[in-house]
Amino acid sequence: MSVQRGNYKKKGQKYKNSSKFKNNLHDNSKRTQEINSMVISEVCKRCMQIIQWKIQYKKYKQLTQPKKCTKCLQKTVKKAYYVICSKCAKDNRICAKCGEKAEIIHENTPTASEAAAQQSALEAELRFMTERERRAYYRNQRKVKVDEEGPDSCDGNDNDLEEDGDNDSSSTEDGIIEEELEEDLKTDLQNLILSGQSEKTGDDDSSPSDVLR
Repeated sequence: MSVQRGNYKKKGQKYKNSSKFKNNLHDNSKRTQEINSMVISEVCKRCMQIIQWKIQYKKYKQLTQPKKCTKCLQKTVKKAYYVICSKCAKDNRICAKCGEKAEIIHENTPTASEAAAQQSALEAELRFMTERERRAYYRNQRKVKVDEEGPDSCDGNDNDLEEDGDNDSSSTEDGIIEEELEEDLKTDLQNLILSGQSEKTGDDDSSPSDVLR
């Protein structure tokens, strides 16, 4: 057996692919489309790369039923290769696959096409709603927005409401004063009318002899 270290050239790969592997080239079923469009979230960068490799090379196997979480011991894990449910992973700030504390990749924001599709679907639903249902929907949206912003965002609104209340009270007081003045004017006018009538009746009651005198 030769033990020569030099003068040796390692041979290259025997078979080389001329094109990149496509997992949907011969299988474009609904399951394959669902796996390819799946959003990987709540895992660390390394675990995300592992899952992406499995998806890319058609090695990803979906769960047939929920799996038990290693933290809460409940059957709440619904994604393959995950060992921790979403709630426990968020509460403990750990990777849902390996359970390590690392930089967690949160759920990706939807793409422009996905956002446009969601917006068009929402607009279509709103068109078929009644006016009452539309107003209720917008009211709930505003309520959710206020809840997300927190109580601090309501301070300005509270101040505005207080100012509005002060303005309302001042306007109410002004209205009361105006009503009192109007009543006083009416009373004075009635008194003048009555006094004028009494003077007229007094003149009528005077006799002709008094007039001649």
